[in-house]
Amino acid sequence: MLGPPLDKPNPALLRLGFSGADRLAIIHADDIGMCQASISAYAKLIEAGSISSAALMPPCSWFPAIASYCRAHPELDMGVHTTLTCEWDTYRWAPLSTRDPASGLMDGEGYFHRSTQEAQRYAEPAAAQQEIATQIERARAAGISLTHIDTHMGAVMHRALVRGYVDLALHHHLVPMLPRVGESELRQRGISAEDALHLARWLAELESNGLPLIDHIAGMPLHDPRDQLDYAKRLFDALPPGITVFILHPAEDTPELRAIAPDWPSRVANFETFMHPEILGHIRQVGIHVIGYRELQGLLPA
Repeated sequence: MLGPPLDKPNPALLRLGFSGADRLAIIHADDIGMCQASISAYAKLIEAGSISSAALMPPCSWFPAIASYCRAHPELDMGVHTTLTCEWDTYRWAPLSTRDPASGLMDGEGYFHRSTQEAQRYAEPAAAQQEIATQIERARAAGISLTHIDTHMGAVMHRALVRGYVDLALHHHLVPMLPRVGESELRQRGISAEDALHLARWLAELESNGLPLIDHIAGMPLHDPRDQLDYAKRLFDALPPGITVFILHPAEDTPELRAIAPDWPSRVANFETFMHPEILGHIRQVGIHVIGYRELQGLLPA
């Protein structure tokens, strides 16, 4: 779990009509449109009412299918899972905005880098910002009503990339997923003292100007498919006060998914856990208020 909150309660809680002691969760499905199995799982979870938000991946092959689903359901709380990496060995995707190797966005095979570290090391900040802009514009051109942006594999959470990410979100009136963290926690994550101080002050300034930030990030595991229902219940039991983004990577069990993702059993377990009839009742029973990014979008400054 990412946290803890800063000394004062998240002002977004109060602006939404809650107290500083309340526990809110955005139950969020990631990687939608990465493959067909992610789309069919997402549609079933929406029908079951067990998730409140999701993010899609415009560079991926199944983007047209999820775009079609979103057009048919304009009420969906959907964001762009801004994508600067492609982690798989045999299923790859590439930038939408450029084929220029000087952009630093591509590996030697012409696809996105496989790791977050490579993307952050090699990507030219202006090229990364243009790629994110192109992904947002592609989603909007496809008729999708967007609420937010977040980041695949955390790639934009780097001092050279994060400002462009936030600028694009505000330009398009979208919520950027940003953690509400202070200087000491940033230093614990290995950020230099100077950078940690600068970033903490910048985040505090964004919040003071009305940008809603996230207190905590929690989620379902991708390394172990066993006993995920009990695991999810324990996570919800332990959620602290504030706004938590609770992330899962749901997918149905298909030959395509098995061919793409070595972690496919956990993705299937994520899906089956949130299709289980007990999960929604447990979330309500322990007093979690479920919201989406659309509520936070309503708090954005004009």
